[in-house]
Amino acid sequence: MSVLILEPLEAEVVQWLAERHDARFAPELVGDHDGLLDALRDFRALVAPPEVRVDAGLLRAVPALRVIGRASGGAENIDIEACRKAGVEVVRSQASTASAEAEFAVGALLSLLRRVPVEGSDGLKVGRELGCSTIGLLGLTPAAQVLAQLLQAFGARVVGYDPALHPSDSTWARWGIEALSLSQLMTQSDGLVLLLPYFDRFRGLVGERQLEGARPGQVLVGLSQSGLVDEAALARALRSGKLLAAWFDSLEPGWLESGRPLHGLAQLQVTPRLAGTTRESRVRAAWAVARGIDELLGPARSGAKPPAKPPAKASLAY
Repeated sequence: MSVLILEPLEAEVVQWLAERHDARFAPELVGDHDGLLDALRDFRALVAPPEVRVDAGLLRAVPALRVIGRASGGAENIDIEACRKAGVEVVRSQASTASAEAEFAVGALLSLLRRVPVEGSDGLKVGRELGCSTIGLLGLTPAAQVLAQLLQAFGARVVGYDPALHPSDSTWARWGIEALSLSQLMTQSDGLVLLLPYFDRFRGLVGERQLEGARPGQVLVGLSQSGLVDEAALARALRSGKLLAAWFDSLEPGWLESGRPLHGLAQLQVTPRLAGTTRESRVRAAWAVARGIDELLGPARSGAKPPAKPPAKASLAY
């Protein structure tokens, strides 16, 4: 067998894959670790949702596996380094959700800036306009490019920082983003949007020192994994008013539980991974992952028909 699909995809995408490769749709295996291992021994590719953990143990148990596909969410629960060592390609379409994530970030910023007032020159508590704000983007992802365009249309100043991209890189100017250091990003941003893909080395990147230096009245929108922010430092910043409010589109398990620093904070809003999930983005992502898997598995089986409308070329992330 070629492709085991655990993640719900568009019916036409599943049909296209099934026509080109032996494929099985088995969502019942999500949460059944032993059953998944048994099934995977016969497959070369797996399309798995974020709930399925792909680690070194799983990869050792299924040496025939060559491709991991992820159509929704980020790379959470995928050990990228273990996949690299095992010679397993990871296929995600980072660009397919860019527009959806950018629109979500704009909506969150508009809501927070207007809903969480600051003191005006006359002493009244008033909201703020996005068009008169400086918005900082942490992470130069595909969503950052779209978001920068939307923010500039409002009239906002857009600044950014990415630890993997030098300030002199031409991408900053091409996307209309002013490159800053992380400390400058914190001190100059009225609104901060976290987009940076998560790796262990970035855990707690936004910590006590960064949040202490945040611009007065700053609001934060997190679309990447919440581990980029130090949990205790975030709670202190929200409780002290240094950070007026934060909106995360997912939090690590347990962060809101009783006894944890963020428990009971009214200034914190959490949504269940809504940013990149739209009807349009799901279709784009499904086609991109299917096309990527098809390319990596090699020639389609004999007699397979090409799609009436070839899907867009996949974006491969390793």
